[in-house]
Amino acid sequence: MAGKNGAIKLVAGNSNPALADAIAAHLNTPMTKAVVRRFADMEIFVEIQENVRGADVFVVQSTSFPANDHLMELLIIIDALRRSSARRITAVLPYFGYARQDRKPGPRTPISAKLVANLITRAGADRVMTLDLHAGQIQGFFDIPTDNLYASPVMVRDIRERFDLSKLMVVSPDVGGVVRARGLAKRINAPLAIIDKRRERAGESEVMNVIGDVTGHTCILVDDIIDSGGTLVNAAEALIEQGAGDVYAYITHGVLSGGAVARITGSKLKELVITDSIQPTEAVRAAHNIRVLEIATLIGEAIGRTAHEESVSSLFD
Repeated sequence: MAGKNGAIKLVAGNSNPALADAIAAHLNTPMTKAVVRRFADMEIFVEIQENVRGADVFVVQSTSFPANDHLMELLIIIDALRRSSARRITAVLPYFGYARQDRKPGPRTPISAKLVANLITRAGADRVMTLDLHAGQIQGFFDIPTDNLYASPVMVRDIRERFDLSKLMVVSPDVGGVVRARGLAKRINAPLAIIDKRRERAGESEVMNVIGDVTGHTCILVDDIIDSGGTLVNAAEALIEQGAGDVYAYITHGVLSGGAVARITGSKLKELVITDSIQPTEAVRAAHNIRVLEIATLIGEAIGRTAHEESVSSLFD
């Protein structure tokens, strides 16, 4: 595939090769041959094994676990491409790690999302493409053009195929996610409820109240990230206690660290639906109530439009 101003090249690190291959298949463009490996002391070595001079290069790399390794792979790949005279380098981050550290929650704490944005920019990226940022204002942390894609079209299509929309209620698991939940509720013309919770300490949450009448509804919890799973498990229990029927969750990024998978499989959640922005582990694939949606078509379409200098935002109109 060729873009408006030159050949398209796709390069991937080791974070999610299956997604990168699926994007390449959608674009009918082979992956550019590259080596991303470790020295004996675990330093990262990168070699681009094809000519990329003058090319429009897209680097597909989620900064998921191990986040620091995958971030360094991304930075070194970008540096290698810049020194190989690529015309334009776009960092495609299906999952942007460190996004939860987007402000100072207390004195003497970092804003790590801004630091990572600076690192990507200084490494030589010309633009960034990512999916469902934890906070929209992170786009402003980059001093280069940034496209924040949304998984909602993929989720809405799946919801329409699987549910009776007249019985659905969309639920935000916290007050901070209301805008995201309202957007999905509007797309499927469903009512909205909110979980009011109080977080006593990091990684733990206590559900306090359900705002809205969920009696008899099939509830769909909507969020951008699921990490430990505690919030969703507590939210599902609270909804069922308030008279809801089955409870489902549609979450973009399945971080699922620690014992999260076991927590989800043992919970009252009927099903957790995540995307493959982060490569699913064997435990995730084996879980009976976790399902993965593919987003290669969405990201591939956005890459194609970017290469041809066409509108990306119209994908979500």
